[in-house]
Amino acid sequence: MQLRDVYITDLAIFLPNDPVDNDSIESVLGMVAGKPSRSRKIVLRNNGIKRRFYAIDPNTLKLTHTNAQLAAEAVRKLIDKAGIEAADIECLACGTSSSDQVVPGHASMVHGELANPPCEIVSTAGICSAGVTSLKYAAMDVMTGQARKTVATGSELASKHLRGTSLESEIEARIDALEKRPEIAFEKDFLRWMLSDGAGAALLSDTPNPDRLSLKIEWIDGYSYANELPACMYSGAIKLEDGSLEGWCVPENQRDIVDKGYMPLKQDARLLDEHIMPISGRALAGLVKRHNLDLDDVTWYLPHYSSEYFRSRLHDQMVAHGVAIEYDRWFTNLPQIGNIGSASIYAIMEELMYSGKLNKGDTLLCYIPESGRFSIYYMLLTVV
Repeated sequence: MQLRDVYITDLAIFLPNDPVDNDSIESVLGMVAGKPSRSRKIVLRNNGIKRRFYAIDPNTLKLTHTNAQLAAEAVRKLIDKAGIEAADIECLACGTSSSDQVVPGHASMVHGELANPPCEIVSTAGICSAGVTSLKYAAMDVMTGQARKTVATGSELASKHLRGTSLESEIEARIDALEKRPEIAFEKDFLRWMLSDGAGAALLSDTPNPDRLSLKIEWIDGYSYANELPACMYSGAIKLEDGSLEGWCVPENQRDIVDKGYMPLKQDARLLDEHIMPISGRALAGLVKRHNLDLDDVTWYLPHYSSEYFRSRLHDQMVAHGVAIEYDRWFTNLPQIGNIGSASIYAIMEELMYSGKLNKGDTLLCYIPESGRFSIYYMLLTVV
């Protein structure tokens, strides 16, 4: 089989409602147990995020979109931008960490929202890597000749985990435990100032745009380090004393699922800080060797990190592993749109693609880490 070249010909993002600045977060998300967060200012000072977007009506505090609707809106914008018909989509690959239900799969729900003609669909799970694995699947469909035009999405409805009302039942049920182990509360509160909602979509084709720039996918590769490291970011589970996860289906009493906090999204910030950057440098060093990549030839480095706190730490690890890229070649929009998980790399690529900064022959190296149980993805693109 002769493999085809694959091109990203258009990108679109959808960010719900008006942007929310740092001083307004708790007025939209609500306070937990009626008390303002003690960690908010510290986390915001370190993460460098100035504004973010929530699928929450600031007046009623009710959700304005489902995750599937966020992804569908991004695809509709993509269709309009590309000037194609919905019927042209032969495969729809959708990634997320915050689907609206356990089953059906997320892609089924996005397809239902779009109501486009029957096509192949695939749902990819995970956290931040879910957006790039959906992109890789859509690319492989084109590469192998299974389709000529495919669409990949990454979308997040993180705010459903972040609202104060989502945490109050657990706080009330576990007040003694929280007083003895305040880090339990911090695991959840930490994320309230880090995450936001939104969706991105990419159109992939076996031919580039005839009259404007496209991004040729050279390769998409990644490594999982779950064989070495425990879970760091998780939902639908609690972490036991030995570091293992106990899933939400274990409790016999269904009330325990709420009271013991199985469902909220949690992250072990200390585990994240210790491991995410060292394995990022290690993974890049391995891929540089595997693909014989000369980093001096990389025009733009597109890092998706969750916080500006990690910027210098990432650079230090790249230096330590002999794979450094100077800051003047880095491109990110984290401060302006926030961390939207699996959709973040779409938003970074979208802004750069239409910025006027790209020229034929430029190369883009994209970095997508995931702290779930530590996976690192990199993607190399060439401007054509």
